[in-house]
Amino acid sequence: MHMTNIDKKVLVAMSGGVDSAVAALLIKKMGYSLGGITMKVWSDTETVVDDDAPIPDANCVDAKKIADALGIPHYCLALGDSFKECVINKFLEDYKNGLTPNPCVECNRCIKFGKLFESASRLGYNYLATGHYAKIEKDTYGNYYLKKAADANKDQSYFLWSIKKELLPYILFPLGEYTKPEIREIAAENNFSNAHRSDSQDICFIKDGDYASFIKSTCSCDFPCGSFTDIDGNVIGEHSGIINYTVGQRKGLGVAFGKPMFVGSKNAKNNTVMLCTDEQLYKDMLTATDINLLVDEAFESPIRLQAKIRYRHTPATATVTRTDENTLSVKFDLPQRAIAPGQSLVLYDGDRVVGGGIIQ
Repeated sequence: MHMTNIDKKVLVAMSGGVDSAVAALLIKKMGYSLGGITMKVWSDTETVVDDDAPIPDANCVDAKKIADALGIPHYCLALGDSFKECVINKFLEDYKNGLTPNPCVECNRCIKFGKLFESASRLGYNYLATGHYAKIEKDTYGNYYLKKAADANKDQSYFLWSIKKELLPYILFPLGEYTKPEIREIAAENNFSNAHRSDSQDICFIKDGDYASFIKSTCSCDFPCGSFTDIDGNVIGEHSGIINYTVGQRKGLGVAFGKPMFVGSKNAKNNTVMLCTDEQLYKDMLTATDINLLVDEAFESPIRLQAKIRYRHTPATATVTRTDENTLSVKFDLPQRAIAPGQSLVLYDGDRVVGGGIIQ
């Protein structure tokens, strides 16, 4: 028997923001049976535990107002323990090891399309929808693909490469064909109270983008001063702690060198930060591990693709070789600036996401 939309139950992840609110509205207009769910993933007291009890949280309250206006059930799910283990602790560990992690990728893999997806099934829903700007499309052979959003300025496909391929048929991204101004307009037309709410910051658990302060206040570790070195290993100054620096950084080094110098790499084991010129930041090779592929291609021979090494990076053409089950070697046609270990490599074939991995 053919399943109509009304037979399909969709659980919409609702953050309290405008994107997820409009996502729920669009899902309802498509004729699906739906509910909304809001995650509580972080608390200052770190007392949140995994359960389904409603929590008096501002995001939950805002999301429930929208759910009530749409006439749909709303759930609030506490995932503090899982979030701390999968996202916070990994973020801290990566920074301690001199890496530049991307916690949004881990959150999507472990929390949104992990724990939250499991909760959708447990609550009796067939699909999970979110307010991400991305698309999932099915071809004539029944294969599902993750693709870039229509709005290039808001496209979030870069953060979604870690979703397991087998989940794609059960995920809906209703905002994929819209621009952000169009979404705000829809929210205003439907009198949503959050129509003009500002976008959330890049990392939800860090205020004002101050990574170092968060790490110092959350981690009991000490981050002592160490040596700045040049590209040949010569000591040229003293740094204030390895967590205060990122690859490609120029400002805030605290030392004058008579010429512009940039962070080229960090060595947590030796507690050193290597500084170099801008020209020395460019490299044409990288290795990525912990890979996840979203296509059926076996990668048995080198393949030409476009590669992104950070969210706002313009995709660059490269030859990609799979050297073993969990490793990709990438050779760019042109050297790329400030390739940072710990960031995500994401591979594209046009607007289709092929997969990704973690830069080593």
